[in-house]
Amino acid sequence: MSRIIYEKAKEKILIVAHRGSFMGNIPCNIIPAYKAALLSGADMIEIDVDMARDGTLFIFHPGMEKAHLGFDGKLGELTRDEILSLRYQNYDRTPTQFGLNTLDEVFEEFGNKCFINVDKFWGHPKEIYEAIKRHGITDRVIVKSAPSEKVFSVLEELAPDLPFMPIVKKTHPLHAELMRRNINYVGAEVLFDDESDEVASPEFIDMMHGDGKLVWVNSIIYNYKAQLSAGHSDDTALTVGMDYGWGWLAKRGFDLIQTDWCGMLTSYLKERGLLYR
Repeated sequence: MSRIIYEKAKEKILIVAHRGSFMGNIPCNIIPAYKAALLSGADMIEIDVDMARDGTLFIFHPGMEKAHLGFDGKLGELTRDEILSLRYQNYDRTPTQFGLNTLDEVFEEFGNKCFINVDKFWGHPKEIYEAIKRHGITDRVIVKSAPSEKVFSVLEELAPDLPFMPIVKKTHPLHAELMRRNINYVGAEVLFDDESDEVASPEFIDMMHGDGKLVWVNSIIYNYKAQLSAGHSDDTALTVGMDYGWGWLAKRGFDLIQTDWCGMLTSYLKERGLLYR
């Protein structure tokens, strides 16, 4: 597995910045948002990747063109130059001065400054993997996906050295199989809507740690109707109490917490003596 990430996670809970830290006039998924995340205490940035019609890889969440760019269409229908002419909108849907960054720009800027989670990897696995190798940051990247035989086969044939986490809900029946396969299986992202679900149990987390694997949990809320961590979230941290929202996750033993509030989460964990192992 990626020993750099694993050794760091043994020292402290790793804070993952969901699309960077964005507010005011700074949109998500751009270099200034990722810089803000690192200044706020993030150890890892989560990035989304899409591809232009002519093959250039851009940092962008596919399907969010209207919401983030005010653009009716798909990035994949545009050329590199057409995409570079676009500008993000801010929270109030007012155009900003910020354009999209390429994947190469983000790897060049952050590849040796922090860890990187490449989301939306499965849209263009070959091209993204080639970019990761080109920048020499294979051991600093994690890719994730819902588990499937197609995904496992692609990893074995294309990128057996690329750190990978399956995204599992409630249970993780493929742990033993992934341990045997020619895949750089570093841990799992777990989703649960009840505290009693297997993947949220101390026994499961201890088992994963015993096998040298990490466990990723999400405090982000993408859709409040689909809870990712049984209500222990950024929302409840700020509306119910930080001990309930974030403290429960930290005390449970999770290794990585993905959040939209890096600064406050980091400060809270430090104050409670929960950040470092």
